Amino acid sequence: MSLRTALHHVFASQAELEADDERLESMKDGCTCVDQLDNRKRATVNGVLRSVTLRPRQGVAALEAELYDGTGTVDLVWLGRREISGIEPGRRGAFEGLVCATDGRAKIYNPRYELLPRPGE
Repeated sequence: MSLRTALHHVFASQAELEADDERLESMKDGCTCVDQLDNRKRATVNGVLRSVTLRPRQGVAALEAELYDGTGTVDLVWLGRREISGIEPGRRGAFEGLVCATDGRAKIYNPRYELLPRPGE
């Protein structure tokens, strides 16, 4: 470990250390970092779901989740779904689909996903 890395670990906040861990996990799996997503390009992102909410969109049910990977967040939106087993806050996973920038935020609609096992599973 370099001196710079050691000093970073000593003086970094808990949030910065968690972001570093998330970023390393995402890169380890060969996924695209959220801060490097390109609009209208397919991508696979990996991270932890921070929140999951049901938001109807124009009369259609839509399950939305916010994924965090240490570099930023992307919204995952499943249209026509009220719930999906395993899609819950704190769950890790890899999500793949077409990135769309709407309202200044990156979104992936109806992503394919693979939920990763929880520690101890």
